[in-house]
Amino acid sequence: MTTAKIGDVISFKREGKTLEGVVSGIRENSVIVQYGFSKAKDEPLTTIVNHKNYKITKK
Repeated sequence: MTTAKIGDVISFKREGKTLEGVVSGIRENSVIVQYGFSKAKDEPLTTIVNHKNYKITKK
């Protein structure tokens, strides 16, 4: 399994939807991903995805 690097675009599933986001941080078992922007809160949408649960789409 290839681990994503900061700046890679990955695809992952959340609540039955496939989403894409940019890796902004890497941890031992997961990556931190920015996948959108909340206009209501005026801040980026981020989530944590386990290395087993994503695919790299663009490096």
